[in-house]
Amino acid sequence: MDVFQALANQQTVIRTVDMHTSGEPTRIIISGFPDLKGSTLLDKRRYASENPEVDRVRKWLMLEPRGHPGMYGAILVKETELTRSGEADIGVLFCHNEGYSTMCGHATIALGRFLIDTWDLDVFPQRPFLQQVTSSAGSSGPEARANENVTIIRLHVPCGVVTVSVPTPNRNTEPGLHKPVRFKSVPCFVPSTPSSSSSAQLPHTITVTVPRELAWPRLIAKHRSHIHDTEGPIQIHLNISYGGAFYALVSSSELGFPSLRVRSTSEDSSTSSSSSPNSVLKELEESAQILRVLLEQDPNARKAFSSDRVDPDVRFLYGVTIIDSSESAVEEKPRQDEGKSSSYESEEVPDQNENENEKKIIWICFFGSPSSSSNLAPGGGSQIDRSPTGSCVSAHVPLAIQQHKFRMGEWCTYESFLSVQFPGNGFRGRAVERVPRWGGRIEGSVEEYEYIIEVEGYAYYTGSANFVVPEGWRDTMGGGFEVKLPSELV
Repeated sequence: MDVFQALANQQTVIRTVDMHTSGEPTRIIISGFPDLKGSTLLDKRRYASENPEVDRVRKWLMLEPRGHPGMYGAILVKETELTRSGEADIGVLFCHNEGYSTMCGHATIALGRFLIDTWDLDVFPQRPFLQQVTSSAGSSGPEARANENVTIIRLHVPCGVVTVSVPTPNRNTEPGLHKPVRFKSVPCFVPSTPSSSSSAQLPHTITVTVPRELAWPRLIAKHRSHIHDTEGPIQIHLNISYGGAFYALVSSSELGFPSLRVRSTSEDSSTSSSSSPNSVLKELEESAQILRVLLEQDPNARKAFSSDRVDPDVRFLYGVTIIDSSESAVEEKPRQDEGKSSSYESEEVPDQNENENEKKIIWICFFGSPSSSSNLAPGGGSQIDRSPTGSCVSAHVPLAIQQHKFRMGEWCTYESFLSVQFPGNGFRGRAVERVPRWGGRIEGSVEEYEYIIEVEGYAYYTGSANFVVPEGWRDTMGGGFEVKLPSELV
């Protein structure tokens, strides 16, 4: 038997389908992952995270030599408490190089495409029973393209259920890769911030103090030029918002970066440091890592991303997103719905023509597990999202609405630092539902709302694979590794 066939026919083989969404990979694990014990999806997530025999399979698939530092995974879970109750069609656990996340927009878009294209009932038993609708002209829901077949998937993710809408070709035709996939998020919100860390001029804003010894060169240069202070700590203003995971969102100018676009050294006089793309990316990553550690040490910030409005397993800061100040300015505007007494707004929202006067935001997101924030080494545990980060889109839209920058139903195009270089790969996001939290109760000056966000993007196949387990005790690197210097020379 040929070695290729021998490897593919091993009983311990792990089968995957690989895709990308705006350049961010999704390795969909369709079979061969160890059984996950637990009655709920979150139980299964804890079991996978805490059981070394299970978690090592994640490491095999995410880390080198089978994966790479930017790899991302989706473990299909055919049965959860919500599939048993009929509230979901299939479950999924998201994973990456550090552990397991609670929500992932780019992977949700990829899963939507794959789960519609597959007819393997061993992979997706509920495939024949999915709801299919034909969109009508003028509809503003997830099936907003007229006279198009759309299939709905209720995907159970660790933070809840997201509704994925996939343009669906005839079973005998080619997959509809030229069509975008949309999903509706779990309820998203801006957590109340303690009055001691927010300001009346900057609602929903948290102020973080960066000790001078931890400040990076561009932040020091900015502080020196604006404040003329060369000794004291430096303050940074940012926001925390929830889109299935908690994100800190901060303007690049707050961190000393006028733009995410790299200028030549002669043009950039803000710092004496090198302005090569790699050096700027490294400094951005270092600033995000420092900021994340400081946020996790700050009691006011911790209160924001430890909200009791979400499950305890979700109460951690997942990512730091740096918004390009030079190209992402959004003007504040009067709220069309100001003064309305209605307590509920659903899908009856104005629907723009696509790309008609759409706002555009460019950013870069650094994400990782809570355990990865324990050190300040550049890149210590963080991953850079190649895509515009769908769950961060879900977090940003409610913030922009509450800051009077977006209206309900208004689309915005989101680009990552990478997707902006390849036209047509951005995400689009808008709010389609708004429900007052706590029965419309007002905390301080902030109305407590939750929002359902619709996000749209494209996913593409890159291949499929059969992975085998490491070959015995001698293959000490086959279990997965990260490229880094040893902690001490021996």
